[in-house]
This record gives sequence, C-alpha cells and structure tokens, in this order.
Amino acid sequence: MNLLLLTPEQCLAPNAVSSERQWRIHGQRFLHIRDVLKLSLRDSLRAGELNGAVGQATIVALSTDHLLVTFRAEHPPTTALPLQLILALPRPKMLKRTLLDASSLGVKKIVLINSWKVDKSYWQTPNLKTDLLREKLVLGLEQAQDTMLPEIILAPRFKPFVEDELDLLAGPSQRIIAHPGTSAAMPSGLSEPVTLAIGPEGGWTEYELELLQQRGFACHHFGKRILRVETALPALIGRLMQLP
Repeated sequence: MNLLLLTPEQCLAPNAVSSERQWRIHGQRFLHIRDVLKLSLRDSLRAGELNGAVGQATIVALSTDHLLVTFRAEHPPTTALPLQLILALPRPKMLKRTLLDASSLGVKKIVLINSWKVDKSYWQTPNLKTDLLREKLVLGLEQAQDTMLPEIILAPRFKPFVEDELDLLAGPSQRIIAHPGTSAAMPSGLSEPVTLAIGPEGGWTEYELELLQQRGFACHHFGKRILRVETALPALIGRLMQLP
C-alpha cells in the first residue's frame, strides 16, 4: 500500500471543517499500517481523499482494532491516462487482477463487454458485484498513489452497446482494436485520447470486428504471440501511451 485512500464511509464527521475531520481505519488497512509499516501514534503516512487531493495522514488515536487519522491535502491527484478501455469480460479469476492493473495504470473508464467467445457463465460471477469491483479499483489506486476512482460500465449485449452507445463514448479519440494477425503494427507513444478495444484471448470474431470497424476502430497487432488478457493489458498500454 503506497497510499492510504480515505473514503466517505470512513469519515467520522463528513460535514465538519476540513482540518477537524477524522477517518476511522480498520480491517486489513489497519493491520498493514500497524504490522507492516509499523506506524504508531502521531506518525504520518501518504494518503488521499477518494476523488480528491493527495497529502499526509497523521495517526491521532490508536486501539487494538482500528486507528483514527487526520488529513492534510498537499496537491491534486496524479494525471489520468487519456485512454478508455473496451474489454471483453475476462475469466472471473483474472477479472480482479486485470481491473487492479488498469486502475494502477490510470485508466478511468472501463467497459466490460460481451463477446461470442466469452462464456455466458462469466456474467454470473460474484466478482461483478459493485463492492468487489470497487475494492480492486481502490487497491490499484493505492498502488499508484492515485485517488480518482475509475468508472466501470457493464455491457452484456455486444451489438446494442456498439451500435447505440460506443460512438458517443469514444468521441473524438483515436479508436484502436488490438487483434492478432492484422497487418498494421500497434502505434506507440501516443499522448492524445485513445479508446482501446481488447477482445478475448482468441481475438474478436469477424462479425464483432466488422461492427467495431463501422464505428471507426482500426485493427492493430502486437506481435505474433497470443497473450492472456492480464498480460496483454499492461503491455499494450505501455506500448500505446506516454504514461503520466
């Protein structure tokens, strides 16, 4: 944990003056601060308010199962990555890892979309519950010392989403499909906004590619190797973007 993320539900007096507010930290984050960081009363650590500033938290009370901190803001959060992600829903056991990586890399909008090659059972996984998705995004933010929570959009119906919503979401961004076997190599070092579509491990179907291309997406390959989604995501983002 490189940053303690302070969330509204932890705040004991959310309507108080900023300098007087306190946050109650318990559970795994409390144990990490006490047992791994070995901090105690009046010690400080890097912290940030969810969707707000980054600064320093100071421990003002400590008990056997929780601690209280105050917070002093110092600067705005890390600049977001100008990339939106359209991602075919990964296998449930890989979904959490993939979301954590996307969050730590600075992606702020993630569409989890259906594909013909996505098993229908994936959409029934408990991992798609809002609180579990949020927990993995928060872990990614704490890893990267960021505070701005990404937005997740669930699109269990591919065709209606692509035809009715995708064009508005992608806007004026450069629209890129990561797809094996195409002739154009993946661009690199981009700084302008990008909407990146990553399919299942075997790639999008021809029908899905055609619908995406009708919305202005261009196919690019990332070498001859077929990668797992959890490997392809950070590799593709590292290739495509100038990371802030």
